[in-house]
Amino acid sequence: MKLACIDVGLKRIGIAICLTSDIVTPQSAILRKNRNQASNDVNTFLKEWEIEKLIVGYPSSSEDMQKRINHFINLLDLKIPYELCEENMSSIEAENLIKGDIKYKRDGRVDSIAAKIILERYLAKRGK
Repeated sequence: MKLACIDVGLKRIGIAICLTSDIVTPQSAILRKNRNQASNDVNTFLKEWEIEKLIVGYPSSSEDMQKRINHFINLLDLKIPYELCEENMSSIEAENLIKGDIKYKRDGRVDSIAAKIILERYLAKRGK
């Protein structure tokens, strides 16, 4: 099953995919200009990659972000199932992974690595 994961942020949406087995690959993040543009870009990505299920990073520690993410999900034109997956600390873990490897930039790499971490967590949980 082709899976994608999004890590929804206020400025960027990190994306990772898993097309076969358990190999998860981060993709270029979507830079948010506004909600409609971002949701259209996510819809386009899901269609182009023929994604069969969407995993959405969901923070148990922030009710405000939960509301924002729920609203964003409602903007998506989903014809596939989706599932929420705990995302706490994924961005911090992603930043720690790339420290020293690249000059830190706000280009979305951290966001997409965070999405990769969330999807790997989902796959590990599903495998048990």
